[in-house]
Amino acid sequence: MVANYAGVMTQNDSRNDIIIRGNSPSGVLWRLEGIEIPNPNHFGAQGTTGGPVSMVNNNLLTNSDFLTGAFPAEYGNAIAGAFDINLRSGNSSEHEFIGQVGFNGFELGAEGPLMKLANGQKASYLASYRYSTLELLDKAGFNIGTGAAIPKYKDLTFLVDVPGTKIGRLKLFGLWGTSFIALGRDLTDTTENQYNSRGVATDFEAGLAVIGLSHTYYFNDKTRIKSTLSWQNASSRASLDSIRNGTFSPYVRSNQAENKLSFSTQIRRKISAEDNVSIGLIIDNYGIAYLDSIKDREYNRFLTTTDINGNMMLYQAYAQWQHKSGGRLTTYSGMHFQYFGLNKELVAEPRLGASLTVSEKGTINAGIGLHSQIQPRVYYFYQEYNPLTDSYPLTNEDIKFTRSAHFVLGYQYMVNNDFRIKIESYYQHLYKVPVKASFPEFSMLNTGDQFGNSSQDSLVNTGKGKNYGVEITIEKFLSRNWYMLFTSSVFNSKYSGYDNIVRNTAFNGNYVFNLLGGYERKLGKHSIFTTDLKTVWAGGKDLSR
Repeated sequence: MVANYAGVMTQNDSRNDIIIRGNSPSGVLWRLEGIEIPNPNHFGAQGTTGGPVSMVNNNLLTNSDFLTGAFPAEYGNAIAGAFDINLRSGNSSEHEFIGQVGFNGFELGAEGPLMKLANGQKASYLASYRYSTLELLDKAGFNIGTGAAIPKYKDLTFLVDVPGTKIGRLKLFGLWGTSFIALGRDLTDTTENQYNSRGVATDFEAGLAVIGLSHTYYFNDKTRIKSTLSWQNASSRASLDSIRNGTFSPYVRSNQAENKLSFSTQIRRKISAEDNVSIGLIIDNYGIAYLDSIKDREYNRFLTTTDINGNMMLYQAYAQWQHKSGGRLTTYSGMHFQYFGLNKELVAEPRLGASLTVSEKGTINAGIGLHSQIQPRVYYFYQEYNPLTDSYPLTNEDIKFTRSAHFVLGYQYMVNNDFRIKIESYYQHLYKVPVKASFPEFSMLNTGDQFGNSSQDSLVNTGKGKNYGVEITIEKFLSRNWYMLFTSSVFNSKYSGYDNIVRNTAFNGNYVFNLLGGYERKLGKHSIFTTDLKTVWAGGKDLSR
């Protein structure tokens, strides 16, 4: 859905990575019910944020926020954008059930009331379970055209909502998914249905589990506090074997697991009709277990690339202030702080935004801010084998936050109540990007859109990058039975590695144009006919990286 927005593109039909304004998809912050979550996609590896199939079921979503630059102070640990997803509450009046079949899977869902509370309101539940369509078709004997490589996955999403009582509002929510695929194990597979490189057999398995409990308490009609406690687990396992003369020989073994215990709290206070303030704290405790190895032909044995079992902490705190002045100018100011316990680095990120109504139909918006992000956790523990000492020194433990300065200026014109035109320009300066002396064209800005990570050691924070462009949005909201959205983005995305040579990033598509529209018409009391059309014209990915 968000790929239709200006400045957003995808460059690979096999993955749903969100590429914002030329940034790596790894720079996107994913949140569910206000908490940061790992990659919410099936077949997702550590350090990536995309995959072939989403675990997030759009049938369960309510109003969610998607931010593409210079975002407010409450969002941290991201340099590209933020996708803040919220689940809708279930039907509190009667039970409902749904069953549907699509590419994403066979789906069964249920929702309804749980119990009546003392204040007359009812608690509700909402749940949905999906199972891989292709796996079920294969089990039923249908040839789905992928040979023995059957994508197997399943996921579950749920929300229990206990509305406001004397002790406040409670929400229990969760997201779970698991996936597995074996490529190249059946040597009788043909070229047409063989989806990996010849000569290599790959088994890949990934899983995600998130469970959280949030509590919202209203002191009065002007002040409330929301606190959330969550536990998460993200894991991936990969086995690669080389194939010679029909014989499988172990080549790569990877087992990565990460547990996170997270606590967040936020106080919102409406001081007056003109002023609102928010103060928040986020504490993340990561429990990591990474063990990866590769068969080295020179030494004729397996060498470990990561071998760590431990903990690390990330602390975030923020404060933001919204002020309305004279009914025409609204400003948003704030400060976000991050402290990473592994390398003991503290960063401060000021943010400032403004919206000015210049006419009855026209509004100018502007934003500026600093943003920082730690590296994908596994990168801190890549090690390089030293044959002289037969040891594995860690060379990445001290790499710092990647930093980004955002500048945004835009203008919006409301033609009428259901038609608007928006133009926005932006510039991003990225610095302290990890690069590598022995691989001078490498940059972390080019990573994050593959099914695995680039195992690079000896990284230093001397790289730079810049993204700049102009975006146009023409939107007709759904009214009089039809809607239309046209978005265009013309941009440039550059980086410099250890050698300070300026190159195109892997995500420098230069342009993307989206056009979509739809029409709906009621057919009696219980039926609606709808038709929709979408087309995209976009620049390709730079494969030279």
